[in-house]
Amino acid sequence: MRFLLDMNLSPNWVNEFAKRGIDAVHWFDVGAGHAADSQIMAYAREHDFIIFTHDLDFGTLLAVTNAESPSVIQIRVQDVSPEALADRFFAAIDQFADHLQQGALLIVDAQKERVRLLPLRKRNGF
Repeated sequence: MRFLLDMNLSPNWVNEFAKRGIDAVHWFDVGAGHAADSQIMAYAREHDFIIFTHDLDFGTLLAVTNAESPSVIQIRVQDVSPEALADRFFAAIDQFADHLQQGALLIVDAQKERVRLLPLRKRNGF
């Protein structure tokens, strides 16, 4: 699995991925800071990345476009720093690795993790 970190996350996350031997790049290093979410999704799809974001718009884009890729991990907590979230985040990746490789939206909020397989349809809660 390869990860593309959205602009709303600290570049320090790249080091957390590297510590675990996981390939990750920050959008700042590969694209324009003002790029539309649809452009980030297209890049991730083309380069086989899973998007890691704090932006709720990616889930909406997956739903309205009925996309089958890329997988997206949305973090819905206040403190998205690696120091506060890394252990829980990487445990969720391990738990849902098969889903993420198939195509999924993984939501990590303050209480739990939820996964929806792509494409998102009403049966998946959207």
